[in-house]
Amino acid sequence: MNDTQPRPGDDAPDIKEGMGLFERYLSLWVAIAIVIGIAIGQFLPLVPETLARFEYANVSIPVAILIWAMIFPMMVQIDFSAIVGVRRQPKGLVVTTTVNWLIKPFSMFLIAYLFLIVLFKPFIPEDLAREYLAGAILLGAAPCTAMVFVWSYLTRGDAAYTLVQVAVNDLIMLFAFAPIVIFLLGISDITVPWDTVALSVLLYIVIPLAAGYATRVWLIRRRGIEWFDNVFMKRIGPVTSIGLIITLVLLFAFQGEVILNNPYHIVLIAIPLIIQTVLIFFIAYGWARAWRIPHNIAAPGALIGASNFFELAVAAAIALFGLQSGAALATVVGVLVEVPLMLWLVRIANRTRRHFPPTVGLKA
Repeated sequence: MNDTQPRPGDDAPDIKEGMGLFERYLSLWVAIAIVIGIAIGQFLPLVPETLARFEYANVSIPVAILIWAMIFPMMVQIDFSAIVGVRRQPKGLVVTTTVNWLIKPFSMFLIAYLFLIVLFKPFIPEDLAREYLAGAILLGAAPCTAMVFVWSYLTRGDAAYTLVQVAVNDLIMLFAFAPIVIFLLGISDITVPWDTVALSVLLYIVIPLAAGYATRVWLIRRRGIEWFDNVFMKRIGPVTSIGLIITLVLLFAFQGEVILNNPYHIVLIAIPLIIQTVLIFFIAYGWARAWRIPHNIAAPGALIGASNFFELAVAAAIALFGLQSGAALATVVGVLVEVPLMLWLVRIANRTRRHFPPTVGLKA
């Protein structure tokens, strides 16, 4: 077999080469968005006040447009026909789906509840702590969809298998996201009506996924897969970045007063989110090692569970609780800590490559 893997301990490929400017400095852009948003809220309050008027059925129209802009480019790259190839390596999919849907949401709830409601009780008012908990629950119920392709590349993951894992997770998300969120919010004494969650799933999962799939099929038939991958996706890719940053600016324009009054809350929220991310990675990665799953399937699978579909979490938090809610702030803290933490986990995965069986692919 032609082994193109790097020497044990090497990072392959180089992390900076594998990420675009936006992904590489995502935490920096989020920090800049925080500063700009807070400044707008403090010195130009007319901006958020005006945008707040454009609302229909408790849904902010400007924010909805931005969220669709964030999510659509991710949905359009999903090829559900790739799912059939998973039969050659079913164990990787078993690990990913089990960790993402039977472990991750509930471990996030337990860890976040322990820290935000119990341990941090002297520092955070109870009502606000429960809003932060709601944001953590939304993060835990949404496994990564887009950035995982970056993590897969950086660990020499099997691109086709990663696509299968993402596609299957998105299909499960259609049916599992709302029930899990409702259940966990319910036992947290946070009342959210079913119809509100269902509307969020329809607006921010079903519609973008259907539109993305239809667009993908139509463009590939009309222009070919090469044009789709090398031209269309490169043109539409920046839309997600722009939509995310503008959304965060608006969010912090509304959140400015809360942050200025409680800046240490961001640190307190980050603690359980970091613990959860590391825990889920090692559960999935260790399980894959025990099952002797090849590294190019094990590493991306573990990283899918460790990271979050934060665009959906932010969207759901805004739709369910509002731009000014603690839940929305908690999801944004998730964005802030995710990239540097995930890059650290990528390095761990690359340095432990030698402990896994030889690389294989779906066509092996």
